Amino acid sequence: MRTFVVAADAGQFQEAAYELSITQQAVSKRIAALEKYLDVRLFHRTARGAELTIDGRTFLPHARELLRVADRADASVRPGRRALRVDVVNRRVVMATLLQDFHLAHPDIALDIVTLEGDAEAAIAAVEAGMIDATFHAVPARQQLPAAISRARVVDEPHELLVGPRHRFADARAVTPMQLAGHRIWMPGLPTHGEVADYFAELTETFGFTIDRLGLVFSKEALLEEIADSSNLATLVGEGTRYLWPDRFDLRRIPVSRPSLIYPLSIIWRSDNPHPALGKLRDHLDSRRTVTPDHEIWLPTWA
Repeated sequence: MRTFVVAADAGQFQEAAYELSITQQAVSKRIAALEKYLDVRLFHRTARGAELTIDGRTFLPHARELLRVADRADASVRPGRRALRVDVVNRRVVMATLLQDFHLAHPDIALDIVTLEGDAEAAIAAVEAGMIDATFHAVPARQQLPAAISRARVVDEPHELLVGPRHRFADARAVTPMQLAGHRIWMPGLPTHGEVADYFAELTETFGFTIDRLGLVFSKEALLEEIADSSNLATLVGEGTRYLWPDRFDLRRIPVSRPSLIYPLSIIWRSDNPHPALGKLRDHLDSRRTVTPDHEIWLPTWA
C-alpha cells in the first residue's frame, strides 16, 4: 500500500524505488501483487513512467487513509512516538495543574492524561504492567516497591482550610492546626484505607481534631454550596487543588501554618521505561519543586 502511494505521487517506479530504498523490480512486484489482490489495474505503464488508471485514482485516497491509520496505530504504542501516559489521580488536584504547566513548556510532547481509580498499590501495579508510564501518589518510605519501580518525591503540597463567609475563620489570614480542634472538618467520601486515609488518620491524631466523613457525596459543587451556606462547616483542600464556584458563595481559602500540613507526592515510574519524554517530565517537576524548612512543616511519620 505504501509503495502504491509513493509510486502514484512519483509517477515513476524508478523514483519510487529510490525513495523507498528498494529496487525498481521490487516496486513492480509489490504493485503487481496489489493489483492481483484487488483484481484491477492501478497503473498504465507508459514511456514517461506510470499513470494511474481510473481505478487507481479512485483507490488512492483510500490508500492514503489506510496509511494514516496504520501510522497512528504504530505511534499509539511505540515509545518515543506514542503519547506519554500519565495518571494524575484526579483532574482537580495539583498534579493535573503541573502536567498542564509541563504541556505549556513542552507543547511538542504528546500527553495522554488519565485518572485511574484505586490507591497507590493499584497505580503501581498499572505502572509495572506498562498500562501507564507514570503516576503520582504518597508512598511511605518504608514501603517495598517492585524491583522494576522507581519513585522520587516531587511535590510537597500544603493544605488550606476552605470556609464560607460566615465561618469563624472567614477573615483569618492563617490558622494553626491546633486551632482546628473543636471545629467540624467535613470531608464526606474520604477513603477509609490507603495512603490518603493513613495521612488523615495520623494528622487528626497528632493535632487533636476530628474529620467528619459522613454524608452523601453528590458532587464537589454540592459540597462547596453547603460550606458556603454554613457558619460551622469547613473542609481541607490542597493548595494546588482547583475548584470553581459562583461569586455569591464567597468561599475563603485559609492557609494552615505553624506548622504547614504537607501531603508528600512522589512520581512513580518503571526504571526501564525508554520513553524519552519521561525524563523531561521528571526534570520539569524537579525544577519546580520548592522545599520548605522542616521546622515549618508537618509530615506524617511514614513520609
